[in-house]
Parts: sequence; structure tokens; C-alpha cells
Amino acid sequence: MTRVATFGNYQSALLNLMTAQTRSAEAQERVSTQKNATDLTGFGRQSETLTALKGAQSRIQGFMDTAEAVTARLTTQDLALTQIGDGVDALRTAIGNALSSDSSTSLMLEMEGQFQTIRGGLNMRHQGGYLFAGTQVNTPPVDVSNLSELAAAPSVASIFHNDSLKTASRVAEGTTLETGFLANEVGTDAMSILRDIQNYHTSAAGPLTGKLTEPQKTFLTTQLARLEQASKGVIDKTATTGSLANQVENVEKSHKAQLDSLDELVSNRTDADMAKAVTDLQLSQIAIQASAQVISQLRQVSLLNYLS
Repeated sequence: MTRVATFGNYQSALLNLMTAQTRSAEAQERVSTQKNATDLTGFGRQSETLTALKGAQSRIQGFMDTAEAVTARLTTQDLALTQIGDGVDALRTAIGNALSSDSSTSLMLEMEGQFQTIRGGLNMRHQGGYLFAGTQVNTPPVDVSNLSELAAAPSVASIFHNDSLKTASRVAEGTTLETGFLANEVGTDAMSILRDIQNYHTSAAGPLTGKLTEPQKTFLTTQLARLEQASKGVIDKTATTGSLANQVENVEKSHKAQLDSLDELVSNRTDADMAKAVTDLQLSQIAIQASAQVISQLRQVSLLNYLS
């Protein structure tokens, strides 16, 4: 003969109700977060795999952030080199015009103006630091402010205050790109030519202010050839900057593809099946209602009611 006790019935019904409530809470959490769990403990044996995937995601995102910063720097560097190149080309044009017109009336004014253009490019800033200063980003790499100061300097090398360390960035595993240039390697040729022209202008062979003499024509023709070589040097550095920018862009695209792939792998392991989650929620709510009804009915079938 099986013995039935009121206490046992209540206990069984309450356990069923609590189980249904737990399932409802879990299903509700999946519906609201759209994830199978909110911490690694909830993923069980897959937690190690997820940890590795998350680590790879963080590492690639770091490389992408670095590449983005390098791209911004290269964009500013391209602007600076273009400005320097334009200044050198303007010097060539000014000297060419003087030779063709046989007059140097405004030549030195043009020299001074283009000196300022080139100096501005060499002292260009990026995010608060001097672009071509190496690691001495708080010190202007060119400290002379006009042609007179340039001519008075002990040497062209003495006007540059950058160090010898170029900017390098690690944009991928095993890939470090040297993306920076130094002011002295970019501007030495142009500054040497400007210094020589200024010294010639103030020497006994000058001044370069009127009709050109034959020696002055010869001198300016020589400087014109030197400026052509200086222009080529700046163009080469501008082209190198463009090539580096393309390389960084390709690296960014590769990282983006890898990150998308990793996101998909993580999503496959962590994202909840929403249709199943909603169904589980509905079933658990029905189970709660059923358990509650059973408990309510147990109040009417107590043995005490029959004993009374």
C-alpha cells in the first residue's frame, strides 16, 4: 500500500514550480541578451575556445587601431612633402623666369617667400608633435626663420634639430613599417641651395636685384640644375609615402576580413537561437502556470479536509 502525504505533494509541486521559474529566467535572459550565456562559465567546455578567439580579436583590433593612426600620419606627411615640393618647384620657376627675362628684380623676394613655404612643410605638426623631428617631437626641426639667419648659420646641418630615429609602426604580426622621414634628409638640398643664393646675393658678385650679369646667369643656371635634383628627391619621398599608405590600406583590409571571420566564429558559439529561446520562454511560463494551479488544487485535497 502506497502512502500519500500532503507535505510530500506540496514539496513535489513546489520543486516543479521552482524548476519552471529557473528555466523561465534562463530563457528570458537569452531573449533579452541574445546570448547563450553572460560569462565564460555559462559556455562550459567552449570557454577555452572563446577565450582564444577573443584574444585574437583584441590583437587584430590593436593592429587596426595602429594602422588607422599610421594612415592619418601618412596623410599629414603627404601634405607636408607636397608643400615642400611645391616650394622647390616655385624656386625653379622664379629662377627660370629671372633667366628668361634677364632680370632679378623680385627674385630674392620670391626666394624668401618659398623659403617660408619649405620651412613650414619641414616644421609641420601632426597631433601636436613635429612630423619630421624624429623622437624630439616637441622641438621644431628647423629653427631659422628667414634667409638671413640661414646664411648666418655655421652650416646647413646646424639648422636642423631632429634626431636620427625615424617613426616605425608594427601594423601586423611580423610586419613593422618605417613610415617617417627626418627634416634634414628632406630639406638639406633645398636649404643648401637657398643658403648659397643668399650668400651670393650679399657677396661682391651680387646683389640679385636688377639686370643679370653673365656670372650671375651662370650661377643661377647652376642653382636651377641643383633645384631639379632637389625636386626629384622630394618627389621620391612623396611617392614612398603614397606606397606606404597603399600598403597600410591593404593590411587594414586584411585585418578587417580576419576580424569579420573571428566575429562570425564567436557569434556561432555565443549567439542564442532566438526562435528556440522564445519557445523555451513560452513553455516555461506554461509550466509555471501549471505548477501554480497544482499547488492551488492541493489546498482542496488536503487530508485535513476529509478528517474534518
